Amino acid sequence: MLSSCAFLYAMKRWKIISFSEGEPQSVTSNPITLIPLRTLVHTLPLAVSYLLYMLITMESVRGINVPMYTTLRRTTVAFTMIVEYLLTGRKHSSYVIGSVGIIIIGAFVAGARDLSFDAYSYSIVFMANICSAVYLASIAHIGKSSGLTSFGLMWCNGIICAPILLFWTSFKGDLEALMSFPYLYSSGFQVVMLLSCIMAFLINYYVFLNTTLNSALTQTICGNLKDLFTIGLGWLLFGGLPFDLMNVLGQSLGFLGSCLYAYCKLKGK
Repeated sequence: MLSSCAFLYAMKRWKIISFSEGEPQSVTSNPITLIPLRTLVHTLPLAVSYLLYMLITMESVRGINVPMYTTLRRTTVAFTMIVEYLLTGRKHSSYVIGSVGIIIIGAFVAGARDLSFDAYSYSIVFMANICSAVYLASIAHIGKSSGLTSFGLMWCNGIICAPILLFWTSFKGDLEALMSFPYLYSSGFQVVMLLSCIMAFLINYYVFLNTTLNSALTQTICGNLKDLFTIGLGWLLFGGLPFDLMNVLGQSLGFLGSCLYAYCKLKGK
């Protein structure tokens, strides 16, 4: 988060990017005044939803196996459709609803052999799904109503969330554990960490951009496609994953549903 704010501030100072549509070219050096206070307050729901999304998602992976976690997380598409309707009143065609249904069926087929039920873990994952849906819907809604670009939304999110996260990690003891990490001052570790921060910045930017240009549902389905490619690439590069017909069938259904959604978007259905 701190790296993201530093990248954004530097690019803003060098006039490479802008934070809002039609803003003046004069740039203040004070980070606090780069965005008007009223606009910053307007983005508070986005920052709150991001914090909840991140903290609950981290908790949700603790008590459930990976296949079932992936299965339940893919149901986020349904939650996103509901949240979009509640926040913006947006309705989707029967074609889109059908493609989302195929994705959800594929997710449960893929995880059918791992139906180990844990009420607490399941409830946390579904809470993470709701937070993820609210977060993406907030990006789409606030992005249009605030007049901010994707970079502006990232800046507001960063300067609100970074101090809160700094306090939280200090309170939980994570900062103390960080300082005792044996490779903290290793040049190799620092290079890898910097590259990781750059990649995280790019991922966040494209999530914001895709969500504001298209929709929260489109971004969620893109995330599902990303998972499919991650599974396939991981199997090709690292192996070790036993062949399971149910898993392959479920992944194929998920891919089919995503392709049908893309087709519906192209045809305007």
